[in-house]
Amino acid sequence: MARVLIGCETSGIVRNAFLDAVHDCWSCDVLPSDQPSNRHIQDDVRNVMNYERWDFMAVMHPPCTRLCNSGVRWLHKPPEGKTLEQMWRDLDEGCALFSDVWNADIPLIAVENPVMHKYAKARIRNFEEAHQKVQPWQFATSNASPDNVTKKTCFWLKGLPLLTLTGTVDGKTARDECHKASPSPDRWKIRSKFYHGIAAAMAEQWGAIAQASLAAA
Repeated sequence: MARVLIGCETSGIVRNAFLDAVHDCWSCDVLPSDQPSNRHIQDDVRNVMNYERWDFMAVMHPPCTRLCNSGVRWLHKPPEGKTLEQMWRDLDEGCALFSDVWNADIPLIAVENPVMHKYAKARIRNFEEAHQKVQPWQFATSNASPDNVTKKTCFWLKGLPLLTLTGTVDGKTARDECHKASPSPDRWKIRSKFYHGIAAAMAEQWGAIAQASLAAA
């Protein structure tokens, strides 16, 4: 049974997928779990990844608002109520978190983020281009599936193969609901939503890699 840490997750979607695949899996975030769980650690993932032994770490939703290409405009003209200094400080903090988890002393690592802009890439230690880009609909099994949506997701991988796509739809009916989320205090959470199809594929495929590596050790 591999020990798996899912960082920067409050939904429990990825954590529960690994638990269903019979791994010793824990989620971690500075915020509490959306639903009470004794498998959630409320703390900075950098603290947790350093004081426990983990076979595999997936950091699924590290804050990406300032790192993603879609928001680069705010680094030149800040939104109302913010300053340029705040925008660049947020960028530095986001890049520091990504750097720390990407360079963690854990044998198998997957980090998820949207497409990044050049300023973020320049600030991340040992940066590499994303190794895989997927869409939720590529893991959907029907047009009516909650996974049949468009949301480009990038994976940075260490010690892991690319995910094999498990979906059976062609993307022609994929919805873009994530991008059309109305302004609200929870919009950030809606837009950072992860999907069960990708989570199940991760647990099955990458979980097997972690288990095999543990057995060979």
